[in-house]
Amino acid sequence: MKNPIGEKRILFLTIYLGELVLLLWPSGRVKADELSELKQQITEQNQKLQELLERLEQLEARQKLKEQSLTEKIEQVAEKQKEPITLPDSLKWAEKVKISGDFRYRNQHVDAEEVGSVRWKKGRTRHRIRTRLMLEAIVNDEWDVAFRLASGERDILADEGDMFANPTSANQTLKQNFSSKDIWLDLAYFNWHPAAREGLNVYGGKVKNPFYDIGKGQLIWDSDINPEGIAAQYQIPLGQRDTLNINGGGFWVDESSTGVDTSLWGIQGYLKHTIGNPDYILGGISYWDYGNIKDKTDKFGILAGNTADPSGTKWASDYDICEVFGEYGTKCFGLPVAICGDWVQNLVAVSGEDTGWLVGAKLNKAQEPRSWEFFYNYRELEADAVLGAFTDSDFGGGGTDVRGHKFGFTYQLAKNLQAVLTCYFNENDRSSSSRDLDYRRLTTDLKFKF
Repeated sequence: MKNPIGEKRILFLTIYLGELVLLLWPSGRVKADELSELKQQITEQNQKLQELLERLEQLEARQKLKEQSLTEKIEQVAEKQKEPITLPDSLKWAEKVKISGDFRYRNQHVDAEEVGSVRWKKGRTRHRIRTRLMLEAIVNDEWDVAFRLASGERDILADEGDMFANPTSANQTLKQNFSSKDIWLDLAYFNWHPAAREGLNVYGGKVKNPFYDIGKGQLIWDSDINPEGIAAQYQIPLGQRDTLNINGGGFWVDESSTGVDTSLWGIQGYLKHTIGNPDYILGGISYWDYGNIKDKTDKFGILAGNTADPSGTKWASDYDICEVFGEYGTKCFGLPVAICGDWVQNLVAVSGEDTGWLVGAKLNKAQEPRSWEFFYNYRELEADAVLGAFTDSDFGGGGTDVRGHKFGFTYQLAKNLQAVLTCYFNENDRSSSSRDLDYRRLTTDLKFKF
């Protein structure tokens, strides 16, 4: 930085020396009185110069003080910027609350073959939306609570007049003269994660499904199912390469004021072994036991392919379901690849239609903008292999006694924004026809997260 005061001092000295030279420059004989006058002028000039130099020194000292003060203020501001911003006591609760959600816009076209001379129904195209808003709050170091609201279409029980939302879908169809849409309580639970038992989470209420769904195939559980009761997840590291996961729960499927309740108890365990970056292998087994579901009236009309009793309104079978699954992950041409398989059997089915299976694969991962992902699976699900009410609601129109292909492609348009195309080429044997009926579905989604 230039010093203007120092520059002025040099200027004054230069002017003074110049004047002195001019005065002393020989111009002929100098008289005594002229010499005396010249000395007097030089003395006066020296005094003035001395006064100017003193003033310049004073100004220079003041400038240094100002620069020092300014530097101190800049340093103080920089230190304050490093300090974390703290909320006032009246807003401390905001630090303990997290809000998140998602919105999906869907265009859906379905063609389903029907029995009779006309093989195909007139295709149906719908525009649908799904929105969900989640709030999670920290109670203390070991307890959290969470709530989620979600869209969903209402229905009414034929025999009781009660209103309910579809447990396997939060979609709302855009219809009915711009009518307002329903919002439901989709999740409401506590989460206990004791510090003394790292890796353990215990949930209670209307909870997220605690069971691992291999390849997200939804062979047994639709991804929108949120069971109600008590659940637990426990992750146990077994060395640097192995992790054991144990999931379980007890749930109330239906409560009855006059009879026994319908319940569900389940346990699942799986082990993930890291072979080496990025190779891994995963395998596990699950078991679920539905209590008091046989001969239970299907209030919601969702037998969905399961065998009914002679009245056609009750489950003819009990459901004790065993599942075995596995997955292998690696890289191919620099892209992550995962291959999975899933097998399930109802051990107490009243019919021989008691088995289901799925094979699938996923290529790449849609995560960063302009990245993509492709997945495929094929499945066969016999009539009484699983409870038709809770399996994938899109595959074959939902329910059991179906088989076929599912393709999907996801493209990451931007951060927290995806475009998804999904195709279903399925067959079902739920009619009285002597042959399977074809089912086609094409969905195009825009998914937003925040």
